[in-house]
Amino acid sequence: MKKTKLLLYGANGYTGKLIARYARENNLSLVLAGRNEASIAALAKELDFEYRIFTLDSSAAIEQHLQDVQVVIHAAGPFINTAATMVQACISTGTHYIDINGDIPVFEQIKTYHTAALNAGVMLMPGAGFDVIPTDCCALYLKEQMPDATHLQMAFIPSRSQTSHGTATTMATRLGEKAFIRVEGNLVKKPLGYKGMWLSVNGESRFVMSLQWGDISTAYHTTGIPNVEMFTGIKPIVYRILKFQFLFNWLLRMKIIRKYIQKKIDKAPSGPTDEQRAASSTIVWGKVKNAAGEEITHQFVCADGYSVTAWGVLTVAKKIVSGNFKPGYQTPAACYGKQFIDEIQGTVNRF
Repeated sequence: MKKTKLLLYGANGYTGKLIARYARENNLSLVLAGRNEASIAALAKELDFEYRIFTLDSSAAIEQHLQDVQVVIHAAGPFINTAATMVQACISTGTHYIDINGDIPVFEQIKTYHTAALNAGVMLMPGAGFDVIPTDCCALYLKEQMPDATHLQMAFIPSRSQTSHGTATTMATRLGEKAFIRVEGNLVKKPLGYKGMWLSVNGESRFVMSLQWGDISTAYHTTGIPNVEMFTGIKPIVYRILKFQFLFNWLLRMKIIRKYIQKKIDKAPSGPTDEQRAASSTIVWGKVKNAAGEEITHQFVCADGYSVTAWGVLTVAKKIVSGNFKPGYQTPAACYGKQFIDEIQGTVNRF
């Protein structure tokens, strides 16, 4: 059977719906998929797309739905629970895999399938959205400017932000846990927000704090720089409060607390409106340093995270369909170069 279809799994989530809408607006045909037939069928009818209903309980159960699928866009998290079976099914059926994950353990997990994917001739590209296209491209640019760099710091600073249900749910599963940084090539756990600093970006002073972000895994893969830290913009008062989180981490790890927080998430709006996204942008900042203490910094502006994600996965999917891909585990910039961010709408002042 000839493989020609693009399948979007998790199409009924906030980001999934956005990807589906952007695809329709750009005459790109998708097969919508997920486990909730009512919502998937309604979206498929609205956009005039084919749809399929199946769960991710086992790779064998998934495989029958991928026989004619060339590319899977996986948008159903938390990915620590959903990625492995989908990846296994993709490798078994010779289907390319891309996702919108940003969780370090998931990147590390999918990387272990590199050889199997290479042998199957398929590409595995997790993080084909805001996690991690802009920062991955920035990391590669800085590495090319300073080939002997030993330390990489990057930050993203949204002008406005509202978290979708899927992202909030993933964050809730990490409450009370420590976050990773990269030290001499190794993943090392540190408290969330263990470091804060002021940056000068676009002529303004902005405060950022350290956090767990996909680039702790992917930037190391892309650049080989052994020490990597990630930061995000935050109000200094919130940072000061988070510095005391170690006092109640035990409480945040309790199932009853996480269930309570999840209920609050489920009652909130599913994500930002079209107007809110259109009015938003993100500053991406990076700095490399070598053993001699020399430093190079760079920054640019891209669209809001959700728009970058939707455009990103669709752009990667179109590249794969045209034959532009590399088998095995890949990161966006390592596969498509630092200039890949230029192809994402809303990017300005890049390099």
